[in-house]
Amino acid sequence: MQRPLSVTILSWAFIAAGAVGLVYHAAGLRSGAGDRLDDVVLVLVLRALAIIGGAFALRGANWGRWLLLLWMAYHVVISVGHLSFEVVAHAILLVVVAVVYFRAPGSAWFRRDIVSGA
Repeated sequence: MQRPLSVTILSWAFIAAGAVGLVYHAAGLRSGAGDRLDDVVLVLVLRALAIIGGAFALRGANWGRWLLLLWMAYHVVISVGHLSFEVVAHAILLVVVAVVYFRAPGSAWFRRDIVSGA
């Protein structure tokens, strides 16, 4: 089965966002963030999870799409304390992730490993 274009685009977008964020936030480690070190490490871990989830979603791993859905839901929750635009933007992205990964043909891409044994 060929991977749907929407899954490919969205998964690569997560990989790109994770990579850009990883490079950007890694500067916090170099600058000696001090009491913010825990925050910087958490952000780096979250960015790495976006890369991992995107890579495994490209491979059709069911847990990869769930990881990315949870990653996006987490961003909706943490944006609640920010501008309402951020909440709306993250909520729209969450809906896009859910639609692309959980409706056919995206859903079929993640089910294929169960059916074919791959």
